[in-house]
Amino acid sequence: MDAEKFKYEYKDCIVFKSYFGLITVNDVKESWLYAIEKDTFPAETIGFVLDYRAAHFDIEPGQHVEIPEFYQQNPNVFGNKRIAIVTVNPEDIVYPMLIRICDRGYESRPFSTMEAAIRWVLEKKQGL
Repeated sequence: MDAEKFKYEYKDCIVFKSYFGLITVNDVKESWLYAIEKDTFPAETIGFVLDYRAAHFDIEPGQHVEIPEFYQQNPNVFGNKRIAIVTVNPEDIVYPMLIRICDRGYESRPFSTMEAAIRWVLEKKQGL
């Protein structure tokens, strides 16, 4: 796992995860596993904002399904949570859209701005 490819922050019951460089499915899963093992997420976490603006997906066709499968296999972390995925690269938007189709037990949605992503996740806290 390359710790220089991601970082975590926590604010207003939201976990912010920023990615950097080329990101594979294994990078995504291993970085989550690392954080889960370290008990990184406070109990009051309502959702996640995943910032891919400084990253680019390096995912083989069809491999995207491993990400929602991972979320579903970890309901104690992702269950009933919102996962906002922020990317500005037009060629990268396809992956958040494909992942969203596979959502079960959590919600995900792609965004092009941090503000919109945060607003959507906070709606969960406000019961909207």
